[in-house]
Amino acid sequence: MRFDLSETQQLLKNTARKFLQAECPMAEVRRLMETETAHDPVLWSKIAAQGWTGIVFPEEYDGLGLGMVELAATMEEMGRALMPGPYLATVPMAGVLLDAAASAAQKRKYLAPICRGEARAAVFEGGLFAQDLGVADYLIQADRRNGALELVLWPASAVAAKPMPALDLTRRLYEVAITNPAAGELLARGSEAQAALDHMYDVATTALVAEMLGGMQRVLEITVEYAKTRKQFGKPIGQFQAVQHLCADMVLLVETTRSAAYYAAYALQEKLPEAREAVSIAKSYASEAYREVGNRGIQIHGGMGFTWENDLHLYYRRAKASEILFGDATEHRERIARLVLGG
Repeated sequence: MRFDLSETQQLLKNTARKFLQAECPMAEVRRLMETETAHDPVLWSKIAAQGWTGIVFPEEYDGLGLGMVELAATMEEMGRALMPGPYLATVPMAGVLLDAAASAAQKRKYLAPICRGEARAAVFEGGLFAQDLGVADYLIQADRRNGALELVLWPASAVAAKPMPALDLTRRLYEVAITNPAAGELLARGSEAQAALDHMYDVATTALVAEMLGGMQRVLEITVEYAKTRKQFGKPIGQFQAVQHLCADMVLLVETTRSAAYYAAYALQEKLPEAREAVSIAKSYASEAYREVGNRGIQIHGGMGFTWENDLHLYYRRAKASEILFGDATEHRERIARLVLGG
């Protein structure tokens, strides 16, 4: 395996950074946070024009046909920019479920519009809440009926979405209620549905870890720059050994997460036997690492780190929300144990 990105992958990552710097600066992030849905259709159209909405899906459904490493590289830059909106819910979650479980006709009907940027979707499993449902054209429900897991697609017209409080202000959370039980369309049932759901969780978790990595990297950059310019006792605080130690801790956490995130993406892409373990290792580490990077960043900033004007708290909100999404560190360590011990 490679231990760095290929030239093409690095070009994709660099292009994503330049695009997001131009189209989604922090001023735009803050503007979207104040809207009802934290979603901008114009930004979404530009994202689709980059091919990101179809990045890992087959070309026959208007996707790009790229791999997990390319998705991870793109998600890293989205996390660095703190990009708001329904990308995670639509592409690594709903899109991957459709690609894994739907028939060819259903993929042409539902997946191809996602790839083209014409549709957005959400997913909820069993419970009552879904992410970014307010802008979704359809919802995929994973639930057990008559003793078997079913994946059912519901049009937005058959679902009531009630906004709920959310820690991460760049993504909206909704309470779900099915208002037209006859409108559901079965995608898969039984073992086929379970395999698709398991695959979706692995892909979405890896994508989330890559996004967390990007956020951690940006917190590190903001903090180091602050330490170079903020003065105490007549010199920059970055010259104090205690601050240097905190920054060194942050670098270690970021780079270790980077290794774990990209290995998980590579393992999934190449269908390695240890892929699922790699995903859980990455998520268990990143769940704690992003929080700790945020803690150290805010500590170095002092009281400034808690102010609304400072961007650090926005990344910290994302860190705390991502920490438990798709399972926290404890849950993934238990999963690793089950996979290793065969339980």
